[in-house]
Amino acid sequence: MPADAPWTPTRPTRSSPKGERRRAEIIAAAFTNFSANGYHGASMVQIAAACGVSRAGLLHHFPTKESLLAAVLEERDRVNGELFFRDTDPKRDGIDYVRHLLQVIVHNEGQRELVRLFATLSTEASEPDHPAHAYIANRFHWLADDIDEAMHEAQSRGLVRPATDLDGFGRDLIALIDGLQIQWLVDPTGIDIAGRVHRRLMEVLTTDPLA
Repeated sequence: MPADAPWTPTRPTRSSPKGERRRAEIIAAAFTNFSANGYHGASMVQIAAACGVSRAGLLHHFPTKESLLAAVLEERDRVNGELFFRDTDPKRDGIDYVRHLLQVIVHNEGQRELVRLFATLSTEASEPDHPAHAYIANRFHWLADDIDEAMHEAQSRGLVRPATDLDGFGRDLIALIDGLQIQWLVDPTGIDIAGRVHRRLMEVLTTDPLA
């Protein structure tokens, strides 16, 4: 799959409430396993055991490890979208978007496994044949675009410091966030991710998104 191809997770077939609950339990167990071991180190047998189903039962819901990974990533994006970005549009209000982005970062500081999952996958998925390669590449792309659109919208309202060069700002901010998150995984008490990202934004913005 080329890096610019859309992420197309496998859609679940219609099932009973009990089946949906079981599917959710499997996704939760897989999330933990992928976070701890990475995609290649994760075991379908271990995931099945963790949620109390047989391997055949696991394969009934997710025929391949690739389809299970797709479901895990789709679920995490759905949850964050519902929690933080339901009514947010970087083209409409850039400062509001940045505020919500900072809220996500604060939220993630209580989601160590989530941060570890994406840190692990981002490294593993640099290989073009990795099942999450297109997803991770696209995620970097649209997140950078959203940040750039937010900053340019803010600039259009005079909320960015004069003579600020915003070229590539989205990519630079992602690099800062991801780098800080890796350091935080190693030293959780010594790294204030949200504080440092907020400080960087205030070097560019003339208004405080948290005010």
